[in-house]
Amino acid sequence: MQVAHGIRVNLHQISQQLIQVFLVGLALGMTRTVVPGLAETEFGLAAQAFMSLVMFVLVFGLVKATMNLIAGHLSEVWGRRSLLVVGWILALPVPFLIYYAQDWSWIVWAMVFLGLNQGLCWSMALNSKLDLAKANQKGLINGLNEFSGYAAVGLAGWLTAYLAQVYGAREALLGFGLVVIGLGLLLAIWKVLDTRPWSDLHQQQHNQNHGDDGERQTLGQAFVIATFKHPQLIALNQAGLVEKFIDALVWIFMPVYLMAQAQTLVEASAIIAIYGVVWGASQLITGPASDKYGRRILIVGGFWLCALASVGFVLVDTVLAWSGLAALMGLGMAMLYPTLGAAVADQCQPKQRAGILGIYRFWRDFGYAAGALLMGLLAFYTDSVEWPFYFVGAMMFLSGLWVHLALKPVKL
Repeated sequence: MQVAHGIRVNLHQISQQLIQVFLVGLALGMTRTVVPGLAETEFGLAAQAFMSLVMFVLVFGLVKATMNLIAGHLSEVWGRRSLLVVGWILALPVPFLIYYAQDWSWIVWAMVFLGLNQGLCWSMALNSKLDLAKANQKGLINGLNEFSGYAAVGLAGWLTAYLAQVYGAREALLGFGLVVIGLGLLLAIWKVLDTRPWSDLHQQQHNQNHGDDGERQTLGQAFVIATFKHPQLIALNQAGLVEKFIDALVWIFMPVYLMAQAQTLVEASAIIAIYGVVWGASQLITGPASDKYGRRILIVGGFWLCALASVGFVLVDTVLAWSGLAALMGLGMAMLYPTLGAAVADQCQPKQRAGILGIYRFWRDFGYAAGALLMGLLAFYTDSVEWPFYFVGAMMFLSGLWVHLALKPVKL
């Protein structure tokens, strides 16, 4: 087995990891519009039951964030591939819990298992590709990774909405989920290699070029440094947390808002799918662009574009305008999302990378929980689904400003 870095020399394994994250995105995307639609049609949750509605995303965010935090550390002990396989096994209950759900609590439990799956599988697929690539390909790798995952999220949201209309919501999610999860598990077992040897080679090269910076940090030490002591990592971590407010908004409130504007589930899913597909596809450009032009301009520009699109979404009233703003929201996410991950990787040496990225991904996906809770409370007290759009717009603007002031260029 040849252990050398670079996308070209490791194209087969990188392709396998891209297939993995595509399947992980499909598993997430199948819950995007159909599950919020089930809230009222199957479980009697009215659109005004905001706190009950946000609970499934809040729980998902907490579980996924926790798994992100420990996944990097666990992968150094057990290996990337082992955790990938475990992640797919933990996803198996999800379609059954949705299919047999007696009340909304079953959906919440399904999201617990989905959060476990997403935290392990998405983290391992990304870390493995970073292990395989060259140090100056981090932006491209993040772009490819997020393109594969979030294009799948958008496609699955639309496809499952269509299947739900034809076969019924529960039946559609059961069949779609079992095919996706089964395929992911089989490929993880038979096609994926563990990439720790490539990570070790990165560390050897780092030591030769920069000297050995000492022992590996414990998870607790790394968490304290990244969260409280390293100004640029603090800025990037808060940015990761706030950018998930947009995704929580799209997941929870955008379907409810669009259906309140007389759009059907399939029509709302099509608009939301534009956001996911543009987000995914544009990262093929924005990821490598950040390697060439720098991280800050894309991160800040993406935050501010999302801010404008979020506020504008509730100020228009046509399908064309909603579709255009969904596309702008997706473009903004494509500018900031892979670039944030690459910027975090810039700040640490290879032996710390999986752990530091895990901490960033903890704060980033904790944004699902924090955003869902804050938006749920705001919607509850204002009795309106419009105020969360204004809130997210303001938070995205302020978070981008923080990154603009704090982030400095790093020599790779």
